[in-house]
Order: sequence, then structure tokens, then C-alpha cells
Amino acid sequence: MTTTEIAYLAVLLLLVVVAVATVLMRSVFAAVISLSLFSVLTAVVFALLQAVDVALAEAVIGAGLSTAFFMSAVATTRGK
Repeated sequence: MTTTEIAYLAVLLLLVVVAVATVLMRSVFAAVISLSLFSVLTAVVFALLQAVDVALAEAVIGAGLSTAFFMSAVATTRGK
């Protein structure tokens, strides 16, 4: 196996672990942070596949904007 293949496998394994952890988390805040990490890892996968434009869009929209929207929704719906 080459170094690139090992990197692909490591990132894909991390994606599966983070996805399962996101589903199993009880805390909504932790699930949102975990989902953000999933988006960052997805951007890394796209970067490894040399789709830099897609990786940048995933990082900005998936990790940044979506996390901000989810955090805003969590803060709005929490009881005071």
C-alpha cells in the first residue's frame, strides 16, 4: 500500500467513526460539533482527491455556515 492509500483509508475510517459518534451522542451541542468535524473530514477527502474547489466549498458551507446555523437553532430552542 502506498502512503496515499493509507491516508485515504485513515480519513475514511475517521469519517465512519465520526458519523457513528454523531448519531449516538446525547448532547445536541456535541452532535453539532461532531457534524462540523464530519464536514471538515469530508473536505479533506475532496482535497485528497484533488477536487480543491469542492473541498473549499464543503469547508465553508458544511463546516462553517451549517455549524453557525445549527448553533443558532440550538441556542434559540433551548429553554432559559
